[in-house]
Amino acid sequence: MGKKDAEFCADNSFTGNRGIKSGLKVLIFFGATILLLALSMLLGPSGIGIPDMQSSSGSAIFSLRFSRLLMGMMTGAALSASGVVFQALLRNPLAEPYVLGVSGGAGLGATLSILAGSGLFVSLGLPVVAFLSAVLTLMVVYGIASQGSSGHPSVYSLILSGVIVSSICSSVIMFLVSTASVEGMHNVIWWMLGSLQPVSSAQQVLSAALILGGLGSIWLLSPRLNALALGREMAHYQGLHADLVLVAGLLFATLLAATAVSLSGMIGFVGLIVPHVMRAVFGPDNRKLVPLAALGGGTFLVVCDALARTLLAPIEIPVGVVTALAGGPFFLIILQRRMKQAWIA
Repeated sequence: MGKKDAEFCADNSFTGNRGIKSGLKVLIFFGATILLLALSMLLGPSGIGIPDMQSSSGSAIFSLRFSRLLMGMMTGAALSASGVVFQALLRNPLAEPYVLGVSGGAGLGATLSILAGSGLFVSLGLPVVAFLSAVLTLMVVYGIASQGSSGHPSVYSLILSGVIVSSICSSVIMFLVSTASVEGMHNVIWWMLGSLQPVSSAQQVLSAALILGGLGSIWLLSPRLNALALGREMAHYQGLHADLVLVAGLLFATLLAATAVSLSGMIGFVGLIVPHVMRAVFGPDNRKLVPLAALGGGTFLVVCDALARTLLAPIEIPVGVVTALAGGPFFLIILQRRMKQAWIA
């Protein structure tokens, strides 16, 4: 082994002391995750405790808590992994599913599906409708951003176009809500605030399949995301088709975000805060970051849901409100500490 090889092995973060420290961090993280998930199953409006499984009501309560745990894990994992991809592709720690208008487009499709109540939208399934709407929105954003850029939109143009399109989608949603029936307006508003109330079994199975497929695809794409983090030109010199990776990453991230929106509504900050924290703790390697952020996002959302049903019991706070209250100030602290640093090419 030559001198350069020895230096490389000495600096490799997956070997030696760094590898041991990294493995220890992962073990602590897994232990904390199990502990928090178990605690969330014990939290309820009446305090901390295990429901009486011998009674029908206790069994129903435990089943409901477990269903909400599964909903939270799926939604949080999808939002966090989607945020990892957007932050990697845009090389901007502020990026999340809402930045490119993806969540806004998915929310518009889901709103139409909820208000329709029957017919074509329901027959296709809420996740499918939300995904198709999100993809259409992403195509519009990409098309607007590509104007005058020879088909290669910049990060700035993508973000600006996403914000504009997202605002338009929000305006259309508000118009639909204002013209809907009282029941439809109530359903849409509660959904927009975010809720982990279990949906139908068919929708859960379809959503789980879409999320697992999206997570697996993003993990397979993660080495290319690492290469793309060096910049388009450097990635091209390494034989990487940057545009293909960009489109594939945006498509898979859109699938995850749309599925999460269709499941639990418009829940913010999960796809922004969790990837940022996971990257700070475990490093920027997307091969590790994608699965760890998915697990961390799911756990974070489950804990927020447990707090939502206990803080003002018997009144239940929408989980989207809790994530905003918890994530907003925390992110502002991180942002303040990193204002002097730049991470935009």
